[in-house]
Amino acid sequence: MTIIDPLTFPPGFLWGAATASYQIEGAAAEDGRTPSIWDTFSHTPGRTRGGDTGDVACDHYHRYREDVALMTDLGLAAYRFSVAWPRVQPGGRGPMNAKGLDFYRRLVDELLERDIVPWVTLYHWDLPQELEDAGGWPARDTAARFADYAAAVHGALGDRVRHWTTFNEPWCSAFLGYASGVHAPGRQHAPDALAAMHHLLLGHGEAVRAIRANDPEAQLGITLNLYAISAADPAKPGDLDAVRRIDGLANRIFLDPVLLGRYPEDVRADLAGVSDFGFVRDGDLETIAAPLDLLGINYYSRHVVAAPDPDAPAEPYWRAPTSWPGSETVRFLKRPGYSVTDMDWEVDAPGLTETLVRVARDYPAVPLYVTENGAAYVDTPGTDGAIDDQERVAYFDAHFRACLAAIAEGAPLKGYFAWSLLDNFEWAWGYSKRFGMVGVDYATQRRTVKASGHRYREVIKRNGLAE
Repeated sequence: MTIIDPLTFPPGFLWGAATASYQIEGAAAEDGRTPSIWDTFSHTPGRTRGGDTGDVACDHYHRYREDVALMTDLGLAAYRFSVAWPRVQPGGRGPMNAKGLDFYRRLVDELLERDIVPWVTLYHWDLPQELEDAGGWPARDTAARFADYAAAVHGALGDRVRHWTTFNEPWCSAFLGYASGVHAPGRQHAPDALAAMHHLLLGHGEAVRAIRANDPEAQLGITLNLYAISAADPAKPGDLDAVRRIDGLANRIFLDPVLLGRYPEDVRADLAGVSDFGFVRDGDLETIAAPLDLLGINYYSRHVVAAPDPDAPAEPYWRAPTSWPGSETVRFLKRPGYSVTDMDWEVDAPGLTETLVRVARDYPAVPLYVTENGAAYVDTPGTDGAIDDQERVAYFDAHFRACLAAIAEGAPLKGYFAWSLLDNFEWAWGYSKRFGMVGVDYATQRRTVKASGHRYREVIKRNGLAE
């Protein structure tokens, strides 16, 4: 019998880091790029902390070679980045922008020259503003526009890029963008949010089909943000039903259509007062469930939920859950004794094991990748400029162990992408939150590898943990 070191990952395990276009690129109005919904949102007073925008961000558009050199220094085997739709197809329809595509060609070439696998996310929330003006994701036509865009980007980069993710976290695009309104485009209409959810998934399926038709060897997938869900009191039926409800709204409403070709009946019943799901047409679910080569899972924390109790109100929750369609009768609780990140998210590494094992157990077999996992902390440089972010070091260590535990339980986990390579524009939080393994001084654009980046390099080199 072969004895496997419990601190070592399987041979060929893929180690990477992730970013997103609007969060790092800058160059918001250069070389033909037109506004996205995040340009509009961030330039609207009161929408982002401090009025911060992604106009410059990390200036990655001009500094990508420096950043790829950092990836090499960290020992990354893969880099997950997103393409800015309005950079390569201004307005979201019609001709492609050669200058925009050339940027991504140069980036991919630089990665390949350094033996780093380029992993493209086609949509990380930056919908062209013109498509939002035409109805946005609640409009069915947006799914068709996305499939056209996806096929065109693949046509430009597919000779050098093998791994493709259609969407990053469609939950956020639909529910934070169109229900709670805390993300772009900032709309608050629950029925629109559900229509947006469906059309995001439809766009995913249509893009998979379009790319597969041109390139049967392409590795295609989608990235979902998933959560472990726990009852505040497992002995209370009301709390257990809250688990069912939120698991449905956070996890199964995306996993089931993508992997099983159906929406969960109990979730549809929960949402009957919001929508009749009349946006679903014949053949849609077959399209959405197009076979995948990989599933990306983004994991940050756990939801602990309970039934309503007017005498024990829940603490405010960062995602404004009462604005989710159908979540109004659930309380989200914080547990005493759990450490939290600078985002006020509880650190719960075992929840990552639970999530990976659950997907492997309950759904058809598909290779799994952790496509985002990380934490924001207040990083204060020392007098020598070094950033000793030991809280993030501990966070990563705990989640690496969670990945090993999931693999030991049979989850087909093939890789891990740390979030994030760089400090960046953290959406509505602006530049007030730092997730990077590499610190960024936004005034000078100086990059500094933090202690967590140095530790990650060691883990990658060892393909595991020391102890």
